[in-house]
Amino acid sequence: MGLFSNIFKARDKPQNRTIGSNYSFFFGGTTSGKPVNEHTAMQMTAVYSCVRILAEAVAGLPLHLYKYTDSGGKEKALSHPLYFLLHDEPNPEMSSFVFRETLMTHLLLWGNAYAQIIRNGKGEVIALYPLMPNRMSVDRDSSGSLYYTYTRYSDEAPTTKGMTVTLRPSDVFHIPGLGFDGLVGYSPIAMAKNAIGMAIACEEYGAKFFANGAAPGGVLEHPGTIKDPQKVRDSWNAAYQGSSNSHRVAVLEEGMKYQPIGISPEQAQFLETRKFQINEIARIFRVPPHMVGDLEKSSFSNIEQQSLEFVKYTLDPWVIRWEQTISRALLRPDEKKLYFAKFNVDGLLRGDYVSRMNGYAIARQNGWMSANDIRELENLDRIPPELGGDLYLINGNMTKLEDAGIFANKEGLEGKSE
Repeated sequence: MGLFSNIFKARDKPQNRTIGSNYSFFFGGTTSGKPVNEHTAMQMTAVYSCVRILAEAVAGLPLHLYKYTDSGGKEKALSHPLYFLLHDEPNPEMSSFVFRETLMTHLLLWGNAYAQIIRNGKGEVIALYPLMPNRMSVDRDSSGSLYYTYTRYSDEAPTTKGMTVTLRPSDVFHIPGLGFDGLVGYSPIAMAKNAIGMAIACEEYGAKFFANGAAPGGVLEHPGTIKDPQKVRDSWNAAYQGSSNSHRVAVLEEGMKYQPIGISPEQAQFLETRKFQINEIARIFRVPPHMVGDLEKSSFSNIEQQSLEFVKYTLDPWVIRWEQTISRALLRPDEKKLYFAKFNVDGLLRGDYVSRMNGYAIARQNGWMSANDIRELENLDRIPPELGGDLYLINGNMTKLEDAGIFANKEGLEGKSE
């Protein structure tokens, strides 16, 4: 058993380092020859657009902390200290929007988002500060307990000694992305680096193509022997290279001829390749192509449906990660049964004005929405209760199926008695 005892281990007793904590090795060279990391990837317009769309979408959603009521409903927990941190200001240096935008950017580039949890003497959360994912590692000690190690730079905390800080899981707000061990997520940029590297190569090829005057390279032929070929080449490049020198008339002396070589971008399907790579990057982040500027397959009839699918299939998984991590990391065990965090995505799911009004009319006439319920969804002031703002109404001609013939029979009997 000595040989196999080191192979088969219980899931809850891993080694002192998690499988996914050293995920950064995925960054680096690609088959296209272009290095891909979080900085070079963000220089691609498609990557930048996808990251910005998702980060701003999650950051812009209203985030509230709710409390269950005795009647089975919910109400905003305005008096809870965590409500202000989540909804307004997680720390004195940034707003809730900036905080969530920053952590979502980390999630989309590194696959993990970390924030340090600052608590008071009562154990209540009083601040949340973002931490850089590329400086964080997740490990286990000899007893199998998790701990986080964060590497600081001297410019972050010049008055603090030491370059590494060890944090307990209760001190770290950690949102992992898709991963293999359930503890640490993998970077979408690193996992799809070949696709992004090809997009970078295509963009660089296009830039060099226009730098050469939007014409392929060529060969200068001379019938004799040139004494200084470097001087002739430099002179040619100075006169005709670059987009500003395109379409200039070349003057060749001493029987010299210019023979272009290479293939045109059209023959190489350069534009089609670039367009495909944009869709490929949008596919990585599950963003509809029309949201990154590709309207080729979008129309008035399907673009609204694509936007709804974006909320349902793209935003919802990220929102659920946030909500469950907030409950897991920021609420005390006794509070988890009473409080919960919720993003409001109703605004993104709203249809056009006519569709909303028709829906409200049906809900109002069937008694499951009051006037104030509708006005709150439209960001309008409430109607005072004494004016009937909280009344739930139904049509007077509706009745139960078992009572449908009562009035008809009664009217028939009264007619016979007369």
